[in-house]
Amino acid sequence: MQSLKKISLLLSIGYLFAVRTGLNAQDIKVYPTNWWVGMKWNKVQLLVFSNDVNFNKQTVSINYPGVTLDKISVLDNPKYLALDVTISPTAQPGNVQLAFGKVKPKTINWPLNKRRDGNGSKFAQGISSADVVYLLMPDRFSNGDPSNDKVAGMRDQTLNRDSIYHRHGGDIQGIINHLDYLQNLGVTALWTTPIIENDMPDRTEHGYAFTNHYKVEPRFGGNEVYKKLSDELHKRGMKLVQDAVYNHAGLYHVTVQEKPVKDWLHEWPTYTNTTYKDASIMDPYGSKKDRKQMLDGWFTPMMPDLNQSNPYMANYLIQHALWSVEEFGLDAWRIDTYIYYDLDFANACNKALLDEYPNIYMFGETWVTGTVNQAYFVENNLINPWKSNLPGATDFQTNYHGIFPALDKQGDGFGQLYLTLSNDFVYKDASKMVSFLNNHDTNRALTQLGDDVNKYKMAIGWLLTTRGIPQLYYGEEILMKGKTWPKDGYVRLDFPGGWNGDKKNAFTQAGLTQEEKDTQDYVKKIGTFRKASSAITKGKLMQYGPTNNVYVYFRYDSQQTVMCVINNNAMEKEIDMSAYAERTDGFNTGKDAITGKTVNRKFNASPNSITILELAR
Repeated sequence: MQSLKKISLLLSIGYLFAVRTGLNAQDIKVYPTNWWVGMKWNKVQLLVFSNDVNFNKQTVSINYPGVTLDKISVLDNPKYLALDVTISPTAQPGNVQLAFGKVKPKTINWPLNKRRDGNGSKFAQGISSADVVYLLMPDRFSNGDPSNDKVAGMRDQTLNRDSIYHRHGGDIQGIINHLDYLQNLGVTALWTTPIIENDMPDRTEHGYAFTNHYKVEPRFGGNEVYKKLSDELHKRGMKLVQDAVYNHAGLYHVTVQEKPVKDWLHEWPTYTNTTYKDASIMDPYGSKKDRKQMLDGWFTPMMPDLNQSNPYMANYLIQHALWSVEEFGLDAWRIDTYIYYDLDFANACNKALLDEYPNIYMFGETWVTGTVNQAYFVENNLINPWKSNLPGATDFQTNYHGIFPALDKQGDGFGQLYLTLSNDFVYKDASKMVSFLNNHDTNRALTQLGDDVNKYKMAIGWLLTTRGIPQLYYGEEILMKGKTWPKDGYVRLDFPGGWNGDKKNAFTQAGLTQEEKDTQDYVKKIGTFRKASSAITKGKLMQYGPTNNVYVYFRYDSQQTVMCVINNNAMEKEIDMSAYAERTDGFNTGKDAITGKTVNRKFNASPNSITILELAR
């Protein structure tokens, strides 16, 4: 009960300090903040807020060619109105005036803009197996603009690099400053943890507690600098992936402090946490109770669970997703905590994005156990009553139930990786799965592999040559390590060289150990090879059953064949290409992608290593 009282008190803070009578145009806020002519989503629901406690009694009018006000909805909270407007194909860019009141009406401008250049051809390109995604945390990557390290008036004023839970000052300008580094690494797409404002009292470095959907975090540089990042990426032929969070918001979100409608959130008589038990969603024998707590329970008392089955909330979230793509020129979405969403909402949101931007790509965080459980949440070949339209997912199966068991165990370790990949038939398109070794929520791969650099390099080599879309986590290329306990801090440490005065600089290799330099160069070599490899970026996968802790697989198309051999033994193993005749017939030699050396049809695979060969006739 204590937790519930605290939450109720916090939720009432905004109300106690914002009660005001008398309409003031400067206090009126509209979400979405603007829209565009020529959008397929031309029926827009404006959520309008004012501090005036009689706001819902106001008359509303719009006088703008091609824009009609279809409906005015009075909501539970008297400070809100919902306005349904239609933007006709004849409407021109300009400021739509919203007038509130009959006598001396208060007016505000709602911008109706021209669409981004290209209407999706220069952005919303999607990502595919031709890409390498690099995930970073803006606060922990590089501080390019120290002037925004602290922003007056925001709740969290920490700035302490000695604490793993305080802000460190990294920002979007810091990312822009180092795009050449990422490109030279072989990276083609950038995914950052959320960049939306997190005006919370503490732990704001991770970004997952939104407080204003339409405002990029000021301490990262704000909306204009984020647009600059998008433009700079696209100039280089790179892509931008944004992290979407539809499941929850921060307790201090503007619409949580002032809920538009009573059921805006999933609220319980006492604080109720989610169970994290994904099986309850698809279990044919499951109870409604378990399913409801899984989907509607909260992650933490500071992150209220959003009620996506409420039509106003659904519109709010879907329109923000569309707005973000057009406003910032996004190419793809990584969707946080996907398995906790209202399933019908999830499909509706995905459909709206795909209808507007047919080439955009979306992948959901599906932290589940089992290939079938994961496939349930994406486009699949399963026979089940609910069918997902989500193209891809973060592939936890080839991670926790694939490459790590393969490298951790002797004997039949690779059997589990082989088996997991053999289950790809459940997916409509397994090449859309996003493979990874670690992210901001998991132990770093080097730590997971007992600090064994040889095993780590085998894992990196596998990641960049297996099927799907590979995702690197910042610092992976320089052997950063750490465990998630306690509270994920040690897997979210600063990237060396991102701050003036850093003794170690991964961007220049200054201060790196020889082992760190070698690993960075190793990633660059495979990344460069991968970028030019049609077999890896567009081709098929064929794997052979592992024997004696040796796993052999091929990536191939009509132009190229690449043979990969993982030897997880402490001794050399002779490999005879004749044993893999389906893929090797007609080839006489292979060129090592890492060393550049040429091998014959019989060769020795080095101990504890991956060999990547481009076969030649």
